[in-house]
Amino acid sequence: MNDTYLGIDLGTSSMKLVLTDSEKHILGQISEEYEAVQSQDGWCEIDPEIWFQAMQRGMKRILEEQDPKALKGIGVTGQMHTLIVIGEDGKPIRPAMMWNDTRTKDLLPELKEKILEFPEGDYLSRTISTGSPAANLYWLKINEPENLKKIKKFLIGPDYLVHRLTGEETTDYCEASTSCLYEICNKKWSEGMRELVGLSKDCYPKLRGSAESAGKILPEIAEEFGLNTDVEVIVGTGDNPATAISTGCLGLGYPVVSLGTSGVFMMPIERPEGQTKGKKILFSFDDKNFLYLVQGVVQSNGNTFDWWNKSIVDMKNFKEMTTSIDVKSKAENELLFYPHLAGDKTIYADPEMRGAFIGINLSTTQEDMFYAIIEGLCFGFRELAEKMHLPLEKYGTVKVVGGGARSPVWLQTMANVLNISIEKMEGMIGPAFGIALLAAYKGGSITSLEQISEGTVNIECRYEPDPEAVAVCQEKYLKYLRIRKALQYIKDGNIEE
Repeated sequence: MNDTYLGIDLGTSSMKLVLTDSEKHILGQISEEYEAVQSQDGWCEIDPEIWFQAMQRGMKRILEEQDPKALKGIGVTGQMHTLIVIGEDGKPIRPAMMWNDTRTKDLLPELKEKILEFPEGDYLSRTISTGSPAANLYWLKINEPENLKKIKKFLIGPDYLVHRLTGEETTDYCEASTSCLYEICNKKWSEGMRELVGLSKDCYPKLRGSAESAGKILPEIAEEFGLNTDVEVIVGTGDNPATAISTGCLGLGYPVVSLGTSGVFMMPIERPEGQTKGKKILFSFDDKNFLYLVQGVVQSNGNTFDWWNKSIVDMKNFKEMTTSIDVKSKAENELLFYPHLAGDKTIYADPEMRGAFIGINLSTTQEDMFYAIIEGLCFGFRELAEKMHLPLEKYGTVKVVGGGARSPVWLQTMANVLNISIEKMEGMIGPAFGIALLAAYKGGSITSLEQISEGTVNIECRYEPDPEAVAVCQEKYLKYLRIRKALQYIKDGNIEE
C-alpha cells in the first residue's frame, strides 16, 4: 500500500488541501472558503473555530475516495503573523488577529522607539509592522489587559490547526523569526520583547524544526476520519517557505516571485546580516541545520486587480488584456501607476501609503490604465529587489509563480522592468503541496530538501527583456521613484527622507 500525505494551507479567505502519495503524485486537491470579519476600521479578525470546521469539511471531502488507512503524515502551513491566543482550556480567548489587521498603526512609532534599546533592536524596529504578533500582543496589553492575563499560550497562524490535530502547542523557526519576538542572529526569543509585551516565558509555544513531529493525531480525529492513530503531524511552517520548498527556491537556491494576493519576492541568503530591507526567515527541518530566506512584499498585488477589475470597471475583456496587449507600445505611454493601495511593509514600513495614477489625459484608455497597473506593480518589485540588495544578475533569471503568472503581459512587462529573463514555473506549486512534501520527507518517502522539488516543477516558458522597452521603462522608473516624495508633499507639505 502506497503511503499518502496531506498538506493543509490555511489561507486568508480559503483553506486548500492537497493529498499526495509517496511518489509525489497528486491524488486530490480541494478548497474550503470562509470570511474574516472587519468589525471596525482597520480590524480584521476571525474565530479560529471556523478554520477547524473548514479543515474537517476539507478532510472529509479529500479522503472520500481514498483509503484513509494509507495516510501516514499531515503537514499544515498558512498565513504568517496571524495571532491566536488560547487559555487554560485550550480554546481561543478572543478572535484571531489577522496578518492584514492594521489596528496597531498608531502604536508603531512608540514600539519602534522602545525596541531600539534591545539586542537586534535595530532590525526588529525596522521590521515590526501592523499585523506582527509582537505588535498585536502589545495592543492586547494596552487595550485588553484582561485577555492578556488569560493567555496560556500564543500561537501563530497554522499552529492553531496543528494544536487542534495533536493537542500540542508548537511553532517553527519561520513563524518565530518573523514574529518580531525573536532574535534571528542569536536564535532565541527576545527577552526585551517578552517583557515589553508583558508575557511570561510559559506563554511561548515550543520551538521546533518544521519537519519535526508535533505529535500523533488525536484519537478522536483519527476515529472521525477512519485514520490510523499513528498518523504523524509535523510542526509545519509559514506559507512562503512552504512555497519556497515546492518551487525549489529553498532547496535549489534561486530567487522566486509569487504573484498572489500580495506579491512576494523571496531568495535564499547565506547570512541574515547582509540585507538592509526585507524580512529574514530562519528555517530548519530538524533543529540542527539552519537556512535563511529573505522576503519582501508588494502588499497590494493580486488584490489591486480585484479592485480595478471588479470595483472600478467591469472588464468584459479582462482575459484578452492579460494575454494580448502590445507591451512594447504601451511602455511608451507616460501614464504611471503607484501600486501601494494598502500601504507598504518592506521598503517604507508605512501603513498610510496610498496609490495614484499620474499622467492621465483625455486620450487615456482603459487598456492604457490596465497596462499602467501591471507596470506599476513591476516597478514596485524592482524597487523591492534594489532595496533588499538582491543580486538578481548573479542568477540570470527570476522564476515566477502564482495567479499573476498566467498573464503573458505581466511576465513580459516584468522582464522589461527588471531587465532580466523571467521564467514561468509550471507543475504542482504552492504551499499545500510544499507542506505535504515536507510531511513525506518526515515520513521517509523523500530523503533530502533538494529531492523535494525534483520532478515536481519545470519551466513552462521564458520571457526575455526587449532592449527598446527596457530603455523606456528605465526612464519611467526614475520618475516612479519620485512619486513617494511627491505624494508625501501633497498630503502634509513635508517630505521625509
